Amino acid sequence: MAAQAKGTRRAKAPAAAKAPAAEPARAPAAEPARAPAAEPGRQRPAALRLAAGAQGIEAVGLCAAGVFAAISTADGKSSQLASGIVLTVLAFATAAGLAAIAVGLARARPWSRTPAAMTQLFVVIAGVTLLDGQRPEWGVPALLLAATCVAGLLTPASLRALNRPLSKAKSQ
Repeated sequence: MAAQAKGTRRAKAPAAAKAPAAEPARAPAAEPARAPAAEPGRQRPAALRLAAGAQGIEAVGLCAAGVFAAISTADGKSSQLASGIVLTVLAFATAAGLAAIAVGLARARPWSRTPAAMTQLFVVIAGVTLLDGQRPEWGVPALLLAATCVAGLLTPASLRALNRPLSKAKSQ
């Protein structure tokens, strides 16, 4: 048994001595690639900036719709005063949320990808509804903005910029 222990010690000692030398060589290869947005000096992809711009224009459009709702409510054209006020406040709050998503996209924040994509689903639904309601002056631009934003989000450069870097615990 003592002979086995000696052999075991000898086998482990050289391996332990080699482990620190081998580990630094593997460390750079195992380190995750960072998104371009994580580096402050690098510029964000043009398609991602385009998607952020489209999202921002949608926020401005919803703000304009909120202004129209406020004017209609003030003129008494709303069926009930309370519902007109609530719809106006809801439009402005949603516009603020869309603007926040646009800022997140412009800064290439990974959290902004899913809300931006979900927003476009609702914009497409609203655009089709507007076209069905004989409002092409609002429906067509909404659909074009949604298509622009989705196209900007789905380019490979935008997907790389919005990916979360792997944590060090997961990479080891």
